[in-house]
Amino acid sequence: MAGKPAERTGVVTFKGGPLTLLGPEIKVGQKAPDFTVLANDLSPVTLASLAGKVRIFSVVPSLDTGVCDTQTRKFNEQAASLSGDIAILTISMDLPFAQARWCGAAGVDKVQTLSDHRDASFGMAYGLLIKELRLLARAVVVVDKAGLVKYVQIVPEVTTEPDYQAAIQAAKALL
Repeated sequence: MAGKPAERTGVVTFKGGPLTLLGPEIKVGQKAPDFTVLANDLSPVTLASLAGKVRIFSVVPSLDTGVCDTQTRKFNEQAASLSGDIAILTISMDLPFAQARWCGAAGVDKVQTLSDHRDASFGMAYGLLIKELRLLARAVVVVDKAGLVKYVQIVPEVTTEPDYQAAIQAAKALL
């Protein structure tokens, strides 16, 4: 990557303390940036490999924390009643093996977990990499079948949950 990545402050906090996000601000209406993350079997997953569906990216710092656990379980419950044309993908910096273990223990089978630990490709492309922690900020991004960003919520306080219903409604409206 040429040059220093963009740094943004005043967007998110952790227990009230300010954090710095690396990468450009993602905006509704823009073409979704490409990325490469790893599936639980270590195979690469890109934006293009997920084409043809409405994609809900549920972005969490770590599945092994309470709010991230809750967020992923709630989206998994929602996924059961959604069209097969909507894919819900939870992206974190957790290792793929830890994600697979967590999903098995939690009974999460409708949400695909993806790891950004190797290159922070997703975090940098979507402006969600927390500089101080090398974790991803809590966010939800909805991308339509054509690859355009249609909904973005970056949760201001990392320890709080996102607006699940707004994200689900945004995705359903794209079918």
